[in-house]
Amino acid sequence: MMTEMTGTGWPIEKLPGRWIQLLLGLVAMMAISSPQYVWTLFRKPLQGALTTDLATIQVTFSVLVVLQTLFSPVQGYLTEKFGPRLLVSFGAILTGAGWVLSSQVDSVPLLYLTYGGMGGLGTGIIYVGVVGLMVKWFPKHRGFATGVVAAGYGFGAIATSIPIADMIDKSGYQQTLIVYGIGIGLIGLLAAQGLREPPKPVLAAGDGILSSGSGYGWREMLKTPIFWLMFGMMTMMSTGGLMVISQFSAFADDFGVSKTLVFGTAALPLALTIDRFTNGLTRPFFGWVSDNIGRENTMGLAFILEACAIAALAYFSDNAVALVLLSGLVFFGWGEIFSLFPSTLTDTFGTAHATTNYGFLYIAQGVGSVLGGPVAAMIHESFHSWTPVFALIIGMDMVTGLLALFALKPMRTRWAKSH
Repeated sequence: MMTEMTGTGWPIEKLPGRWIQLLLGLVAMMAISSPQYVWTLFRKPLQGALTTDLATIQVTFSVLVVLQTLFSPVQGYLTEKFGPRLLVSFGAILTGAGWVLSSQVDSVPLLYLTYGGMGGLGTGIIYVGVVGLMVKWFPKHRGFATGVVAAGYGFGAIATSIPIADMIDKSGYQQTLIVYGIGIGLIGLLAAQGLREPPKPVLAAGDGILSSGSGYGWREMLKTPIFWLMFGMMTMMSTGGLMVISQFSAFADDFGVSKTLVFGTAALPLALTIDRFTNGLTRPFFGWVSDNIGRENTMGLAFILEACAIAALAYFSDNAVALVLLSGLVFFGWGEIFSLFPSTLTDTFGTAHATTNYGFLYIAQGVGSVLGGPVAAMIHESFHSWTPVFALIIGMDMVTGLLALFALKPMRTRWAKSH
């Protein structure tokens, strides 16, 4: 085995400054988490103001996530070419401006362009750039490091869910978008100023990790069955989680529990706050677990846990306390995909093109948003029930967990032996 050394003679895992990079990446990710995770709070007032139906307004969410992911290979390439500081700065400004401008829209297409389009491109630049940077700074602990920064994308909305809900009620959605849009842009911009690439590694003998600094480019990667298996698995897991995220307020309203008081707080904003905490916690937790028991074993455990949690949530759907507690478990079983998949991909294909490579895999999140947003809403409207939607999520989660254990694991074992 080989270990990665930098040109300075330091082992890359002991290079001074890497923890600062992790902290700055965490802050940048926290700053841009709200556009996706608090969309469900803006959905209802925007739907009323623009006089449109549920399926149409939910296209905004799909535009956000599709554009966050569709151009991620290009975003990853530009980040590697021009450096993370410049690109992440641009992403923060674009995201914040998207919220400010969306406060003034008077038509659905303009909402797609501002909240969806600008927000999607901006958050995508930051997400792909920061995750790609962390797998380079922490080659022996990729699961944990990517989990920490990905946790920022889940944790960030903890601080904003209840305040945003309160401000929408008191001041309206327009003022809320302006105030928080400016905050998003400024925080992300400040965090970006300290980001930098690690020194390029050189190889030295010793105990190390799977991949070296050379690695495989995206053209080689796209020719492998392993990549497409991971792409399909991430698509299915993204679909299930995004169905819950984008439709949460809708089915809480339908179940009649969204405004029921739980521990002195309305069930919906309380559930969203707990969800953000568990959605953040799961990423470094299962990333750390995967560093110790293996990526595929951890995937099987987490994905099947997610299926069981969704089944319990559906069964106790009319119980406000159960909705709050079980939704937290649902997100604990889902959010780890954003630490497990990038670390598995980089383990397999190397670090040299890690940011661009992950950009291609991250497109799966965009595919999942289409299925999880408007398609799920159309299924609900066709059957007048959320049961088919829940059944679909449970099935995809179970299948993906089994694929991790019985398809991906042997394929990666054979790949490691032959490469």
